[in-house]
Amino acid sequence: MISAATQQLPTVWGLDPFDIHARFWASYGVQIVRPGEPSQLVPHAELFMLIDPRMLAVFRLASILDTISWLRPDLVLVRLTDPRKQAYSERVVTDERGAFVRFQRLYDRSDIRIGRVALTQDREIASVWQRAPDSRAGWTRLRHLVRKRSRYACRMRARVFDAERPEEIAKFTRHLVQHWRRPDATVTGIREVAASIWAHDSASVTPGPAIRGPLWLGAGRAITKEQSAVGPAIAWDLPEQRPQETGIEWLELESMPAPFRRSSKSTTRPSLLVKRLFDIVFSFFALLFTLPFYPLIILAIALEDGFPIFFGHQRETLNGKQFKCWKFRSMRRDAEQMKENLQQKNLSDGPQFYIPDDPRMTRVGGLLRDLQLDELPQFWNVLLGDMSVVGPRPSPFRENQYCPPWREARLSVKPGITGLWQISRTREVGADFQEWIKYDLQYVERQSFWLDLWIIWRTVAMLFGRILRP
Repeated sequence: MISAATQQLPTVWGLDPFDIHARFWASYGVQIVRPGEPSQLVPHAELFMLIDPRMLAVFRLASILDTISWLRPDLVLVRLTDPRKQAYSERVVTDERGAFVRFQRLYDRSDIRIGRVALTQDREIASVWQRAPDSRAGWTRLRHLVRKRSRYACRMRARVFDAERPEEIAKFTRHLVQHWRRPDATVTGIREVAASIWAHDSASVTPGPAIRGPLWLGAGRAITKEQSAVGPAIAWDLPEQRPQETGIEWLELESMPAPFRRSSKSTTRPSLLVKRLFDIVFSFFALLFTLPFYPLIILAIALEDGFPIFFGHQRETLNGKQFKCWKFRSMRRDAEQMKENLQQKNLSDGPQFYIPDDPRMTRVGGLLRDLQLDELPQFWNVLLGDMSVVGPRPSPFRENQYCPPWREARLSVKPGITGLWQISRTREVGADFQEWIKYDLQYVERQSFWLDLWIIWRTVAMLFGRILRP
């Protein structure tokens, strides 16, 4: 655990160095988890970083994100190496007269220049680590827990700091002041008063020629233009004006980069043409290869609940144009009437309707939904040009009125049979609608042909996972 020497730490913006470290990683959607700390595991964090209590680490996450996105390991073990650190220090040894005798090399038994962290999307794994009394016990428990699960190990160059040493903490904060460009992503009550100069709202700063960033100015600090201040440096909070720490708004954070980022160039006509040609070819072969299933599905639906076999519902596509979205009917014929009586059981936090074990669902419909076979007729909508293979979920007019900015963004592209929300949603109670908005906007901002291929691959992998599930 953290030693007593590190308990009384200075703060900036109400945050001590450990809080700043946590806020830095939260800006990338990563929650820091340490053994023995009672902090709540956030359901909206995209990754959990399991880290030693005495370690502060900074490294590039981008290369690991591709691995997590493609391989989907339960646990990623990361060996961190700080090449700028030495495992020893040297001092001059002199005799009683002060004459030089030799250099003495002192090795530090507690060297932390080589450390390790673990990354996971699994809250159970993060909880096991958090409940461990120390990191040694935590690593032992993780080895037992993930023995039969998928793991991936890699090595990363990083900046690693020992939180038990004041000089190391000073180096860490100096490093973040230099390299963290937008602390306002997770810190409230601060403003950028000049280039790379961030100050608390209670700080008084008059930029002048002798004031140069990067600088962080804490609560109650005052700098006039006649004074000089040259970064990288931190002016810590005045103790009597230290602000209260506020929580992190995880749902407001920018999501971690997807494996394929959208080009900085706007979508051009040729790219739209490629997408349309891909939709036509993919849908044609999807209908061709699944055609043998149609008689079986039609017969199963008719035997259990009669006709009609197909269900068409008015949805909105590009620019708000209305179209009829087709599916194999998976619910009882009186499903809409039953919905009124089931509203009090609705677990969705938005306009959509969701309850587990929906009584409106037929037995055949439950199987079709689980294997996503009910959506096969939507490939006909794709051929007609009303939908794409990949895009936001098709929604009716009523649902699209809940959030106008979200509506305008999602209706700027065609809806899809599958999409980023469908493969990323968690079904967390009270968060499903926020996730829907989040992933729809993320798709619109980053859409590309390669992202579409990745989403299709993830959808197929999820489908086979359900088929092979015991």
